[in-house]
Amino acid sequence: MQWTEEHDMLRETVRSFVKNEINPYVDEWEEQGAFPAHEVFKKAGEVGLLGLSKPEEYGGAGLDYSYSIAAAEELGTAGCGGVPLALGVQTDMATPALARFGSDALKAEFLAPAITGEQVACIGVSEASAGSDVAGIKTSARKDGDDYVIDGSKLWITNGMQADWMCTLVNTGDGHAHTNKSLIIIPMDTPGVVKARKLDKLGMRSSDTAEIYLDSVRVPQRYRIGDEGAGFVYQMLQFQEERLWGAANMIKFLEGAIEQTIEQTRGRKAFGRSILDNQVVHYRLAELATEVELLRSLVYRATEEYIAGNNVTRLASMAKLKAGRLGREVTDSCLQYWGGMGFMWEVPIARAYRDARLASIGGGADEVMLGIICKIDGTLPTRRKK
Repeated sequence: MQWTEEHDMLRETVRSFVKNEINPYVDEWEEQGAFPAHEVFKKAGEVGLLGLSKPEEYGGAGLDYSYSIAAAEELGTAGCGGVPLALGVQTDMATPALARFGSDALKAEFLAPAITGEQVACIGVSEASAGSDVAGIKTSARKDGDDYVIDGSKLWITNGMQADWMCTLVNTGDGHAHTNKSLIIIPMDTPGVVKARKLDKLGMRSSDTAEIYLDSVRVPQRYRIGDEGAGFVYQMLQFQEERLWGAANMIKFLEGAIEQTIEQTRGRKAFGRSILDNQVVHYRLAELATEVELLRSLVYRATEEYIAGNNVTRLASMAKLKAGRLGREVTDSCLQYWGGMGFMWEVPIARAYRDARLASIGGGADEVMLGIICKIDGTLPTRRKK
């Protein structure tokens, strides 16, 4: 990956934003179970962080995707996972399909204010019975005149309690599960949209996550993104950016956990010497640092291929899988070296341990990533004929 002076300037902008607008308030937001999304997003929009790879005519910077990856990586310097995740939903999960396939009118109404941070977006795919199984969603939309009438529910919706609109995957037909779905924008103040509850999560506690009910929600058909029935394909494309963003965001997050552990073990003594002086400890930390560096290389390679216009489903799935696995391995190993302090709720490594766990579940579980890789590589077992 060839980084330029412009990339370096962006990285510095993101680090400064994290230092001044996120980290001083993390403990407060973690305690509250949410952060003021409109306030923080407006500030992020003012410094140009919400539309790096989005079209210039709607307020974006029109840059290639390497800039989004650079920003995602630097957001990993935040003292929590929840706020960067919420920002990533806005930039790389709820808006890519809109930017790519939405009508000019739809982009003007929803994408432009998402780029400025005036509106908060969320992505509505998962349901109680359909998380990684996207094809299994039950939420449906029927046509009534020029409108869609939508019924169903969505679960685990990041930004859901504060969002102004939701990019929602719904069934718009009775055909095959891969060709009967559409992505539709639903303004969250539409009658019938119920923000049922804020979920009480293990980690990512500074980011609000909601359960949403949709009871005869009426929206104009012009709020559909692209072609009817193409929603599954659009969402699969959208997942590629989500998974690359998530893997990139994990890099400095994990490096931070290792650095904090080095500092902690250097100052913590047992049996007359620092914990870090034990070979098993400093060798293990060196090994983990090497693994994170390998993740960085994989993310950069996938990003290069993506910018070149190549299909990166395999590489993005590998990066997502490795990021999730490393998130668990690094934080668990580091927490162990903190001893009893690592088991305390308020210490940074305990928060990192909780927050990192989502990476193996959200955006497609590890097992789904493995299935995708196996399918592409042709290693799935042949089913026996009855």
